[in-house]
Amino acid sequence: MSRAATGEPVRWVLWDVKDTLLKVRLSVGEQYCSEARRAGLALHPAQLHAAFRQAYRQQAALHPNYGVAQGLGGERWWVAVVRSTFARCGVHDASVLDHLATRLYHNFKRPENWEVFSDTQLALRNCASMGLQLGVVSNFDNRLNGILQGCGLLPHFSFLLTSEGAGVAKPDPGIFRQALQMCGVPASSVAHVGDHFVNDYLAARSLGIRGYLLDRHGVGAGSDIPSQHRLCSLDELPARLHQETY
Repeated sequence: MSRAATGEPVRWVLWDVKDTLLKVRLSVGEQYCSEARRAGLALHPAQLHAAFRQAYRQQAALHPNYGVAQGLGGERWWVAVVRSTFARCGVHDASVLDHLATRLYHNFKRPENWEVFSDTQLALRNCASMGLQLGVVSNFDNRLNGILQGCGLLPHFSFLLTSEGAGVAKPDPGIFRQALQMCGVPASSVAHVGDHFVNDYLAARSLGIRGYLLDRHGVGAGSDIPSQHRLCSLDELPARLHQETY
């Protein structure tokens, strides 16, 4: 078990989920296109992907974090995004929009629409074998529990904290403070692993949590961070936890 300069051992590892432990199997454009085809609509994935990005950005600006503070919640928030996406592509029949929105919201609950990275299971098992407790801190809606269950990942975790459930989203430190309360140990005894430089690495580090940035594709965001804080693969994490002295 690694120790910080203060001598505090790492007792917990917190994990981001999307693009850290798993990813969407097909692009949003492809999945929306497939559902549109079942409804008898001829739309192109690239057209749908562009429309989705516009709809998502607008909805996120008007109703941050699934509109929790405004009484929306994940399902109503996503239904609005899907309806707006297809409306931007010329679909205006209310019953068709409702059908597509309901289908796609529930489709993304299904494990076959998600791909677990090849290094995920072993990294989680290795951390558990080191005596570490594992938790999730994710900017996800309340479908996450079922997704992780269906993908065979849920048993690894002692708790799941979604931004919808927490009422606050990364990089707001409030969600990490809630996670630290659930861990019941000082921040220096907690590590966090995620793929986003600001939401995961900087936000965790701002509270004294030992943040690690997962950079699978060598993008190099935050390239000035210490090399020992950067992971190219989750395979590197257990050894890093042993070696890290901060």
